[in-house]
Amino acid sequence: MNVSQLISEIKSKKSYLCVGLDTDITKLPDGVPKNTSGILEFNREIINATKDYAVAYKMNTAFYEQLGSEGWKVLEKTREMLPSNVLSIADAKRGDIGNTSTMYAKAFFETMDFDAITVAPYMGLDSVEPFLKFDKKITIVLGLTSNQGSLDFQTNALYHPPLYQTVLQRVSTWSTMENLMFVVGATKADALQEIRNIVPDHFLLIPGVGAQGGSATEVCQNGKNKNGGLLINSSRGIIYASGNSDFAEVARAKAKELAEETQPYTTHL
Repeated sequence: MNVSQLISEIKSKKSYLCVGLDTDITKLPDGVPKNTSGILEFNREIINATKDYAVAYKMNTAFYEQLGSEGWKVLEKTREMLPSNVLSIADAKRGDIGNTSTMYAKAFFETMDFDAITVAPYMGLDSVEPFLKFDKKITIVLGLTSNQGSLDFQTNALYHPPLYQTVLQRVSTWSTMENLMFVVGATKADALQEIRNIVPDHFLLIPGVGAQGGSATEVCQNGKNKNGGLLINSSRGIIYASGNSDFAEVARAKAKELAEETQPYTTHL
């Protein structure tokens, strides 16, 4: 899926919802085996329950990598389960010297055929450029994150302007909104208007809605652009909404609720 197709899907579903498949084997619901087969079963049920409302799915690769080779198989099989009309995101936060980044890009864009990957920009252009070279693939660069450690560098008062603004400004010159997006934490909604001044056209992937306390309404009010320009991610708030056998049904209800919260901001796109 490319950006134009993503915009069409947002218009069709009237939703900015991205479901995070950050599946923790220790948190699988009652009745689901606590093994890799159980993870695959759980992911399948979640996808089937939420696909009517989700325009994207984000898989945090660490939850699969920690299981070794079997975890990688689950990652690949889950990617294959995703409908063709959603954006598939590998939340891998890769970033290294150029030849290493090229191998990371090949792994996720070619071998596993993800549409997009999250990337850390700390090492600069030559670490991000290999991802940007892949045709019809999307690189999602960390911009402003929600974690406590963001205070160390991103918003540290020693930097004028704040470092995250420099990152957004510089990285936005490396490519276009067709293959470049940015991560902005939902708990940083108060900064979204300033961010939109810097990157008015690019899509923003917004994690942190739901369990982390971010507000989808505030994100839409401050971050929406002429094309929508938002992917609002919820992981734990949807996939772990129930620890019982009704987990898929409850996940669907939560996905519907979040999609409907953003629906008023999908009009006139």
